[in-house]
Amino acid sequence: MTNFTFAHKVKVSLILTAALLVLSAFVLTPPLFAAEAQSAPTTDWTKAVICISAAAAFGLGAMGAGMAISKVGAAAMGAISERPEIATNALIFIALAEGLVVFGFITAIMILGKV
Repeated sequence: MTNFTFAHKVKVSLILTAALLVLSAFVLTPPLFAAEAQSAPTTDWTKAVICISAAAAFGLGAMGAGMAISKVGAAAMGAISERPEIATNALIFIALAEGLVVFGFITAIMILGKV
């Protein structure tokens, strides 16, 4: 695939995504505002922000751990192939990277405890 075709496909996908967002704004939003003001459901933005922050804590922790494990795991497997006696040390480094997920999960549970 040449750079031109890749760039063309990226531009087309961005344009289609933007068009879908604009179309959904015009199609899905009017029914929400068509109801009377008195019967509109009230939203508690505090709970929404708390839930979004808990999701961000866990999601970003998981993505960070995935990136760390991909780098550390590849290096560890390369080192183990050359010197098999360092396998336990290499697995310790992988477990340290996996700890990021645990920290993100605990943080998300602590944030959700505020709801």
